[in-house]
Amino acid sequence: MKVGISSPIVALSGNRPAWEEHAGVPELVQVAQAADRLGFDFMTCPDHVAVPQGVPQRERFYDPLATFSFLAGKTERLRFLPYVLVLPLYHPLELAKRYGTLDFLSGGRLIFGLGVGSLSSEFDMLGKPFEDRGARADDALRALRASLSTRVASYDGPYYSFEDVVIDPHAVQAKVPLWVGGHSTRALRRATTLADGWAPAPQSFHGPSPEKMRQMLDSVELPPDFDVVFTPGHRVDALNAPGRVVELLETAAAAGGTRINLTVKHESLAHYLEQLEAFAELAFPA
Repeated sequence: MKVGISSPIVALSGNRPAWEEHAGVPELVQVAQAADRLGFDFMTCPDHVAVPQGVPQRERFYDPLATFSFLAGKTERLRFLPYVLVLPLYHPLELAKRYGTLDFLSGGRLIFGLGVGSLSSEFDMLGKPFEDRGARADDALRALRASLSTRVASYDGPYYSFEDVVIDPHAVQAKVPLWVGGHSTRALRRATTLADGWAPAPQSFHGPSPEKMRQMLDSVELPPDFDVVFTPGHRVDALNAPGRVVELLETAAAAGGTRINLTVKHESLAHYLEQLEAFAELAFPA
């Protein structure tokens, strides 16, 4: 079971520990380098371009591309997961060039988390259609697959079409993992037919319970090597409740997870780093 971290600092909402509000680049670098050193698989960063003031839990968002491009130069093996990028807000060629360059510069460390989006006001502010975002996202996934890892790309679909366009540099991974966000049956089917993994929200954000996740996965035919991200609905306290780490690993496996998106209990940067150390000792035996 591979484990990544749900990154602190990069997204700030009302229920985050107070220290994150005043944290910045030095603290974020320490988190990324600790995760890199300890053997965690990935770190996350959400994606919102602009959100109305006062929208609940929408107070601060780092840009994932800028954040990951900076941190790629500070780490060696840690992978980078936009969780999730709002796909209908962008043209697929924008993403193929920009995130393909990130994959190139980082030596193939991109995992692409992609979703259809749910904040209509953000679509309106950016002049993007909201009602057909599902169909548009499906076409964008196909176009992205056709263009992300190749220098000369062509694609012809209902929303996007291009022929013999040069994308250089481009992703160095022959097949960048595409993980679809969303917790609905439609999102899961989009993931199994057009992508390489499913990354639903945690139960605390209306995602499926472990039992429901297992039921949903059993209702579809999963492609070979398909990834499923399990995000626990609570903060794990590896320092004071080490037994919960084993419980989490077992719960994630029973639910069908192949990756865990970890959130730990923490009240300071030092506490956060101690929790990562404690979790790694328990979950990643030498």
